[in-house]
Amino acid sequence: MARYTGAVCKLCRREGQKLFLKGERCYTGKCALDRRSYAPGQHGQARMKKASEYGKQLRTKQVAKRYYGVLESQFYHYFELAEKMPGAAGENLLTLLESRLDNVVYRMGLASSRAEARQLVGHKHFSVNGRTVNIPSFLVKPGMTIALREGSRSLDKMKAIIEANGSRPVPAWLDMDKANSCAKVVALAKREDIDLPIEETLIVELYSK
Repeated sequence: MARYTGAVCKLCRREGQKLFLKGERCYTGKCALDRRSYAPGQHGQARMKKASEYGKQLRTKQVAKRYYGVLESQFYHYFELAEKMPGAAGENLLTLLESRLDNVVYRMGLASSRAEARQLVGHKHFSVNGRTVNIPSFLVKPGMTIALREGSRSLDKMKAIIEANGSRPVPAWLDMDKANSCAKVVALAKREDIDLPIEETLIVELYSK
């Protein structure tokens, strides 16, 4: 289960935008991007050159990868799947990324960040259709029910997470039952349901070269 293990705040600074990788910290004055809005490294404060078309495409891909916590080989695998699906490849790519179990747990408000959701899934705190699933990249489908396991609901950590994220809006493609910490996938996420500032067509252009 490969994952990025470096300092995540550097990723936000490199992209020049908040990727919300550290949960609540990103909304406070402790956010590294608010304190140091330039890129990391010794040349980070130097004036950046105007990005080329390729540079824009690359940065867009990097932003998408970092939002969802996916490394290059897996991200490209999703793109290959998206190309084979009917419809626009870019929108299909985002739909697949939204369908990851760790992202669904985050969207349900049962984790403060996707990284935390990935960890919770890996520690077997969630079930899909009544069966424990500990694979963060598991792709959910319409009709499936994702639930916090009974034994995990009494944990102080989970109670704190649920309380901290209880007011976060849940997307329309999930039918959330907050009282029982579960949600049913009523449809796959559409582009208008995804609130991330990503120009997915640039990713398609990059991989199509």
